[in-house]
Amino acid sequence: MNYPEKLKIDDAIGICAPSCGIIKPSKLKKLEKAIETLKNMGYKIIETKSVRKQENGRSASPEQRAKEFMELLENDEVKLIIFATGGDFLCEMLDYLDFEKIKTLKPKWLQGYSDITGIEFLFNTILEIPSVYGATIKDYAMKPIHRSLIDCLEIERGKEIVQNSFELYEKEWTEDTENPCTPYNLTERVEWKNIIGGEKVVMQGRSLGGCLDSLQGYFATKYDNIKNYIEKHKEEGIIWFLECYEKSSSDIYRFLWQMKSAGYFKYCNGIIFGRPLFCREDYNISFNETVKEVLKDLKIPVICDADIGHVSPQMAILNGGILKITSENGKGKVETFFK
Repeated sequence: MNYPEKLKIDDAIGICAPSCGIIKPSKLKKLEKAIETLKNMGYKIIETKSVRKQENGRSASPEQRAKEFMELLENDEVKLIIFATGGDFLCEMLDYLDFEKIKTLKPKWLQGYSDITGIEFLFNTILEIPSVYGATIKDYAMKPIHRSLIDCLEIERGKEIVQNSFELYEKEWTEDTENPCTPYNLTERVEWKNIIGGEKVVMQGRSLGGCLDSLQGYFATKYDNIKNYIEKHKEEGIIWFLECYEKSSSDIYRFLWQMKSAGYFKYCNGIIFGRPLFCREDYNISFNETVKEVLKDLKIPVICDADIGHVSPQMAILNGGILKITSENGKGKVETFFK
């Protein structure tokens, strides 16, 4: 794996918007406060020009979004890129990225989730450059800053951290338009569930995954290098981490069936699912029941309701690194290794 160099104080953090941009006044306040927080930590900030733009769900044209991302990749001062936000149309810009040029550049840390999956997943499977599947820039506005946000930076600083599951998660979120520093609204008890594998589940392997809503769009395209990737890393085995923004239980069933039938779970040592943000229960079948039904014949451990993805807070997942995941009695632990 081509690990980026360790993030240090005085390094520059780049911000760009390869999918949607930020234009809502309350979110612009959060962006400003987040930038202030990171500057106070000792980092420089370089923001590309389309971060604060948006039209029809895009921050700019596909060509412009790719250009701004490449500008940050080619800037030797930038060691980390934290993306502005998710969205729906990141895929449009991929044809305008110069992957051959990127291969000649020093790898940089990337951080984001949701539609950002499109970049992080391809950097992992095609370029073998790990990234951090975690919070986008706006969350750094909150005070006190949540430990999950620090964990992202700790990984990018080159630390092999251990993350324990959180005590509470955010079921409902109401934006405070006046106070950009509002923390997560933590009200519900976290409980990891071992859907397959017994009372105690331990899995280890090279991590691969992201947002289900985004991932499906890349399967069977020219950007699909999954089979080659998992074949290369078969000795370590693969840990898939998956989560969704908005799906129905029948969508989930078909999607996972597709992955299974395509051979994407070959050499898989286990699968961990984050809490879905929106999941319509078709036929009165829950997300967890769906997962169990479609994956039970794989005879590998499966964990659900983990602290990954759209339901805050989310763990910092090293996409492309080695993870050792333990789940028992509703509690979880993720150990991160740079190998």
